[in-house]
Amino acid sequence: MDIRDLGVDDLDAVLDNRKRAFGPLSAGDAAMWRRMVTPLAAQGRYLGVVDGARLVATARINPYTQWWHGRPQPMGGVAGVTVAPEDRGRGVGRLVMGAALERCADLGNAVSVLYPATTPLYRSMGWEHAGTRSIATLPTELLRTVAPGDPVKLRRMGPADADDLVALIGRLHAAARACGPLCYDADTWRVWLADDDDFCYLADDGYVIYRWSGGDIEVDNLVAASEATARALWGLVGTSSSVAKRVTATIAPDDPVLWLLRERSTDVVASTRWMFRLVDVAGAIARRGYSPAVTASVPFELTDPARPSNSGPWRLEVAAGAGALTPGSGGGPALTINGLSALYAGVPAATLRMSGALTGPAGFDDALDAVFAAKPYLLDYF
Repeated sequence: MDIRDLGVDDLDAVLDNRKRAFGPLSAGDAAMWRRMVTPLAAQGRYLGVVDGARLVATARINPYTQWWHGRPQPMGGVAGVTVAPEDRGRGVGRLVMGAALERCADLGNAVSVLYPATTPLYRSMGWEHAGTRSIATLPTELLRTVAPGDPVKLRRMGPADADDLVALIGRLHAAARACGPLCYDADTWRVWLADDDDFCYLADDGYVIYRWSGGDIEVDNLVAASEATARALWGLVGTSSSVAKRVTATIAPDDPVLWLLRERSTDVVASTRWMFRLVDVAGAIARRGYSPAVTASVPFELTDPARPSNSGPWRLEVAAGAGALTPGSGGGPALTINGLSALYAGVPAATLRMSGALTGPAGFDDALDAVFAAKPYLLDYF
C-alpha cells in the first residue's frame, strides 16, 4: 500500500469512503462538503492510502487558528479519517494517521486536535483527551428575558463580513484569555456565512450564528466581550420563544449565559470530548500564552515514539507570560507525549500520575499545574 496526496479527481472516491464510514450525506450536504474540501486538496491537506488504484483510507488536515491562554497559533484539525470496511484491522488507520501527523508538522502546525470515533488508535499515536465541546439545553423563554436595558446595535452578517469576523474572533478570544476555541480562515467563513439556513448577526464586540432545528433553535456560536452585547445576542435568540420552546447552544464551560439566566437550578449540558496532541513540542510551548503571574523552571524527560525528535530531556522556562523549551539534562519527572499534551491543555498532574502518563519526582507538580492551568473548550465540530 502507498500513501499519496489526494486531489480533486479523487473526491468521488473519498466521498464513497466517507459514506461507508459515517453514513450517506444529503445532496445539499455533499455539495457543501465539496466546496469546503476542494481547496484543501490543492494545499496538500488531504492524504490517502491506496492499494493499486483503490482508495483504502483517508485523512484531512483542516487549517485552523487555536487560542491558548488568549494567544493564537496554527492548529491542524485532523478530520475525515476513514478506512474502507473491507480493509479494517490491517493497520491502515495507523498508517494514514502517521502520515497525517508528519503532514501537520510539514504545514507548520505545532499542535493538532481531532474528534475521535474511537480512542485507542489516536491515543497510541500520541493524541490524548483534553477538552470538551459542551451543548446546553436552555428554555427559550428565559433567554428572552436577558436582553439589556439599553439597546445594542446588531446587524445581519454575510460572506462580505468574513474578514471582519475573523478579526473580531481574534480580539474576543485574546481578551478572554481563552483556551481551546478555534477560528476558520476567511475563505471558509465566506462559505459558511453564505448558508441561507443560518441566521448570523454581528455587533461591535460579539456575534451569533443560529438556525432552526425542527421546532427548536440551535446556536452554533455566540461570543461576546461585554455584558450588554451578551444580553443582546442571547435576547435576540430568545425572541423566538413564542414558537421554539428550547434552545440547544454550544457554550464555554463557564459561559456567561449560565449566570445571566434568572432561573438556574439544574444544568442540562451534554459534552463531546476532543483529543489534542503536541506535534512540535518546542514550537507549541513557545506559541502558547501563560499567566504573567507564573514563573517556573522545570526539567523533564519526554518520550514520543511516533515523533522521536520530540523525545529526550528538556527544560521548561516560563516567565512574563512567555514560555520556552530548551534541551535539558534530566533530573525531573518523566512524561509521555500523551501526558505532556494533556498537561498543556490543563489536565492536572495528579490525574496524569494516576493514569501513568507522568512519573518520577513529584516536586514540580504544583509548578506544572500553575503553568498550564486551563479549562479548554471548543465551540465548533469538524
